[in-house]
Amino acid sequence: MLTIQAIPAFKDNYIWLIQSEGSQKVLIVDPGEAEPVLEAIKQQNLIPVAIIITHGCHDHVDGIGQLLQYHDVSVYGPKKEFIPYITHPLSACEDLVIAPLFPAFRVLDIPGHTKGHIGFLIENNLFCGDVLFGAGCGRLHSGPAEVMFESLQQLAQLPKDTTVYCAHEYTENNLRFAAIIEPDNMDIKQRIIDTALLRQQDKPSIPFTLDLELATNPFLRCEQFSVAQSAKNYAERTLSTAIEVFTALRRWKEQF
Repeated sequence: MLTIQAIPAFKDNYIWLIQSEGSQKVLIVDPGEAEPVLEAIKQQNLIPVAIIITHGCHDHVDGIGQLLQYHDVSVYGPKKEFIPYITHPLSACEDLVIAPLFPAFRVLDIPGHTKGHIGFLIENNLFCGDVLFGAGCGRLHSGPAEVMFESLQQLAQLPKDTTVYCAHEYTENNLRFAAIIEPDNMDIKQRIIDTALLRQQDKPSIPFTLDLELATNPFLRCEQFSVAQSAKNYAERTLSTAIEVFTALRRWKEQF
């Protein structure tokens, strides 16, 4: 079993620490800033053994340099993006061993938010950066909507009990949008209640299961009639494919 903890950063980022069973060794995921990570390491007597990066946005990488001043570790990240300090550039692969005592990783190519965005799957835990959020998906910084749609479809094919660790606390806002798309979706209504309770207790709404996303995330539900109908009404034209529905939803969300 792995222990995974969220380190809040900036306004709504999460940096993830993955700790191996029976050890103080940790992997650091997407350190946009170093100070909160260094503080957690000091307080818990943790031993960093590697840094893993999903993509090159500044709020995911700006803390790498400072961390390396204190901990001389390898840095794993996307091959298709220029990110300083990367020692192990990666694209999709199976059975990647990053450090002893940790299970092997599967690396996924999931572009769309950025050109070279990757995800990491370890045991049943998915670290997906800014591609899939709670009830939402990332902005299209690179490439057409079709690229992001295909990446999300790839994630949707993972086992339904996959636990998802994304990088931002966007769930409440995303659920407000989802409720407009599917006002009669009871799963969305319940998730709004559950998420509000977590946030009132100052707890993250993350992680969540892929099964919950498939029931409540409109960007994973583009083939559902209710979602397609709402997107059609917004676009004021016929939408013939799930990709067209997704594209309309993404444009709508930008204005939400």
